Amino acid sequence: MGGGFCNTISNPWKRMGKCIDEVVSKSIIGKFFKLEARKSCFCREFRAGTATFLTMAYIITVNATILADSGGTCSISDCSVPVNQTASPDCMLKPNAGYQNCLSKIKNDLIVATALSSMIGSFAMGLFANLPLGLAPGMGPNAYLAYNLVGFHGTGSISYKTAMAIVLVEGCAFLAIAVLGLRAKLARFIPQPVRLACAAGIGLFIAFVGLQTHQGVGLIGPDPSTLLTITACKSTDLVTGECSGGKMQSPSFWLGSLGFLIMSYGLMKNIKGSMIYGILTVTLISWIRGTSVTIFPNTSLGDSNYNYFKKVIDFHKIKSTAGIISFTNFNGSEVWLALVTLLYVDVLATTGTLYTMAEIGGFVNEKGGFEGEYMAYMVDASSTIVGSALGVSPIATYIESSAGIREGGQTGLTAVIIGIYFGVSLFFTPLLTSVPPWAIGPSLVMVGVLMMRVVKDIDWNNIKESVPAFFTMILMPLTYSISNGIIGGIGIYIALGLYDHVVGWIKWAMKMRKMMAQEQNQISADHNLEII
Repeated sequence: MGGGFCNTISNPWKRMGKCIDEVVSKSIIGKFFKLEARKSCFCREFRAGTATFLTMAYIITVNATILADSGGTCSISDCSVPVNQTASPDCMLKPNAGYQNCLSKIKNDLIVATALSSMIGSFAMGLFANLPLGLAPGMGPNAYLAYNLVGFHGTGSISYKTAMAIVLVEGCAFLAIAVLGLRAKLARFIPQPVRLACAAGIGLFIAFVGLQTHQGVGLIGPDPSTLLTITACKSTDLVTGECSGGKMQSPSFWLGSLGFLIMSYGLMKNIKGSMIYGILTVTLISWIRGTSVTIFPNTSLGDSNYNYFKKVIDFHKIKSTAGIISFTNFNGSEVWLALVTLLYVDVLATTGTLYTMAEIGGFVNEKGGFEGEYMAYMVDASSTIVGSALGVSPIATYIESSAGIREGGQTGLTAVIIGIYFGVSLFFTPLLTSVPPWAIGPSLVMVGVLMMRVVKDIDWNNIKESVPAFFTMILMPLTYSISNGIIGGIGIYIALGLYDHVVGWIKWAMKMRKMMAQEQNQISADHNLEII
C-alpha cells in the first residue's frame, strides 16, 4: 500500500522522501516519537533539526572562548620563566608562552565538553520529553561564571573547580525544584520588572564582552581618563590593553564588522544559520597566513596552532576540565550568592524559553501546560549536572529552537538530530579551536541585540517598575556583574514599594485609633446611662 502511494509521485526526490517518511512513521521510531499523532514526518523533523543546529552551532566556539577567558585550571605554575627565576602572579595577565599554551589546551577541552554536553542534553530532551528543543551551555551563565566568579585569567575570588561545584549544586537544586513542582512559585518570587530586565541586562553584558579587545572585536578599550573609550587600534599595550597607535585602524575589527553585517543582513531576511555564516566568513579569511588578520602569526605559538589546525579531523580527549569539581573552598557569602544567582537565572530562563517554544509550536493545552513539560524541566536540570562533570557552565534550552519549530519540528526526533550534529562536531576540534575572537565578538553583540527584545514588555510609564528595571539592566555591564544587577533591581523595587506599605500602615493605625476612640466613647456613654 505504502509503495503504491510512493510510486504515484512523479518527482524522484519527492518520491524517495515520501517513502522514507512512510517507512519511519510506521516503524518503532515513528511510534516512539508519535510522528503520526503530531502530524509530522521524518524529513520535516530532519529539516527542523538541521535548521536549529545551524542557528545554535556558534555556541561550541563561543562558549569555549568565554570559559577559557577564566583561565580554567591554568595557574601560575603553568607560566614559563627563565632558568633560576620564579614566576610572578602577573604572568597570567601578561603575554606568556607557557600560560598561553595551557589556555589553548583548556579551550580544546572546553570545545569538546561543550559539544558533548549539548549532544547529551539534546538527546535527553528528545528521548524523554519528546520535544523539538536543542540544549547547550547557556549564554549569560557562562559569562557570569567566567568574568564574575573565576575572573579573567583567574583573578576572581572563586577557583574554576569551586565554580564547577557551584554549578553541580545548582543543577541538583533545580532538579529538586522541578521534581517537587516549585518552579513556578520560585519564578514568581522575583518582581516582574526585574525578571524582564534580567534578560536585557545579560544581553548588554554579553554585548559589552563582545566589543572588548581580548574577547571580541576590540571596538572598546580602557582609558586612564574616562575608564573606557573607542579603540579598534592597530597596536595596543599588551599589559594594560590601552591604545598605543592607529585608532580605528585595526584590520581585525573591520573584518569582524563585516561578519556582523552578514549576520544582520541574514537575520533581516530570516535566513537560517545567519550567525554561522557571519562567523564562517570572518574565520575563513583569518585562517590565511601572512595577512594582517591571520589567527596564525609567524610566532612559535602561531606555528604550533597552525600545525594542529592542519589535522582538520581529530578526536580530542578532555584532560583538564572533566571531573574537577571541588568542595574544598565551598564556603563564604560569594559562593552562596553565586549559587542563588545561577539558580534564579536558570529557573527563569528555562521557564520562559520552554513556554515560548510551546506557544510557537502550538503545544500548549487549554490548561496552560503542554505534553512533556514535567520531563523537560528535569532534563534541563539533569543536563546541567552532566555539564558540571564535564567542566562547563549550566546547560539551557535554546531559544534558537524556534528556527526548527518554524521548519515544522513537532517531536523529540528533531532534538535527537540536533544531538547527532553536535556529536559529529566532536571530530572537528582542530577547526573549532581556530576561530578567532573577532569572529566570535560579532555573534556576542548579536546575541545581546536579540536579548533586548523583552524591554518592550516593561511598563516604562510606571516609575515603580521602570526604575528597578533600568538599574537591573545598567548595573550588569557597568559593574561587570550579573548578580549586582539583580540585587540592585530587587533592592530598589523593595525601597520604592515601602512607600505604599508605610502609607497603608499609617492609614491602618489611624483607622484603628479612631475605632478604639469610638469604642471608648461608647463604653463611657453606656457607663453614664447605668449611673443615671
